[in-house]
Amino acid sequence: MTNRQPSKTRSDAVIKVKVIPRASRNQIVGFEEKMIKVKLTAPPVEGRANKALKELLAKRLAVSKGSVDIISGEQSSQKLVRIHGLSTEEVYALLRKP
Repeated sequence: MTNRQPSKTRSDAVIKVKVIPRASRNQIVGFEEKMIKVKLTAPPVEGRANKALKELLAKRLAVSKGSVDIISGEQSSQKLVRIHGLSTEEVYALLRKP
């Protein structure tokens, strides 16, 4: 059973992400109401933006790409993303670092 609500479990974080595709560079641009705003250079076609999002989050969080799963919103700009092995607090702390 997939948990589709943002929550924290013992070893996984689920975060809300808003993706802005076709930007000039890949970057985390802000936080608003428990949602992380991310700009990506990739267009939202053929899963390219989703792949770029996973790569950006994996790099910033120092986890493998396989530890980042989009659990809902693959066809939407608003997504729920599960990060395996980190708590919600750890994810937010790492993403807020410059």
